[in-house]
Amino acid sequence: MSKPLKIAALGFWHVHAGDYARQAQQHPGTELVAVWDDNPDLGQPGAEKFGVPYTDDLDALLARADVDGVTVTTSTDRHRDLIVKAANAGKHIFTEKVLAPTVTEAEEIIAAADANGVRLVVSLPRLAHGYTHAIRAVIASGDLGKLTYARVRLSHDGAVSAGGQGGWLPERFFEPKTAIGGALTDLGCHPIYLTQLFLGADPDTVSATYRSVAGLGLEDNAVVTLGYGDQKIGVVEAGFASRNPFTIEIFGTEGSLTYTEDGNVLRAFGPAFGDGRQVPVPDHGKDPFAQWVDHITEGTRADDNLARAVELTRMVVAANESAEQATVVRYAGPAGR
Repeated sequence: MSKPLKIAALGFWHVHAGDYARQAQQHPGTELVAVWDDNPDLGQPGAEKFGVPYTDDLDALLARADVDGVTVTTSTDRHRDLIVKAANAGKHIFTEKVLAPTVTEAEEIIAAADANGVRLVVSLPRLAHGYTHAIRAVIASGDLGKLTYARVRLSHDGAVSAGGQGGWLPERFFEPKTAIGGALTDLGCHPIYLTQLFLGADPDTVSATYRSVAGLGLEDNAVVTLGYGDQKIGVVEAGFASRNPFTIEIFGTEGSLTYTEDGNVLRAFGPAFGDGRQVPVPDHGKDPFAQWVDHITEGTRADDNLARAVELTRMVVAANESAEQATVVRYAGPAGR
């Protein structure tokens, strides 16, 4: 690459805003050149932290010929309008999940990126992690037999402190209009797209139960059960009210496997594995930001990432509907089945 891509950070609403700004500074192919936020209380400290200019003029920023791409970490409710505007300005886009509040908006975002020839990538980082690749290899081997069940749990204590109150997540994460949803819509995205990867993105039914341990207005404790036509069951768990290692469990008719983030240990059980065997976990692959840079420089479209981002959005919408209505909902996949 002859010169680095110049990147602007749009919005410091999300807690990952600083992470992506840091990646833009550290990746050899990119350079962070500006921070925008229409709330100076969020944008100004972010700009100062990374030593770049702050602006509240989005139109002027997107009109700059020296800005090649943007990272988007605004509130989720603003994604559609802001990302479409950036795409229409010819800027490449890297965005925090979830892509949009609705499937229609997600599809409009992708259509705008395609129409303008810009590269769009959604941050789905655990797809590139080493344990994910190792689990997929075990599943592909057939040694687990027919898959019957998967459970993926991810939680942290962002809504509560050690004493049970006053967690470290900002209050804006519990504002229904801007955040769209709580623990499931934010942290739960990772267990969702992993469960979709392992079991498939096309369950028949979705049933969600949400609770609020801290009483902050949105769920901080969530379980979603997915029922598949071939009788598989998927369980997605997410929370802001407990601290525990990230875990994965997958069961089949011939074996099972478990993964824990505590020690990065993956174990497989069943006839093919003797009394149980630890499976090597490779290093992580390229993270989504690095993939985005590659797509820009190589002129390629992130087909798999975008397809999974839409199905993730579809699942979040279905889970929120189920929790709100306290009922099982039918899952309408891409063909509207």
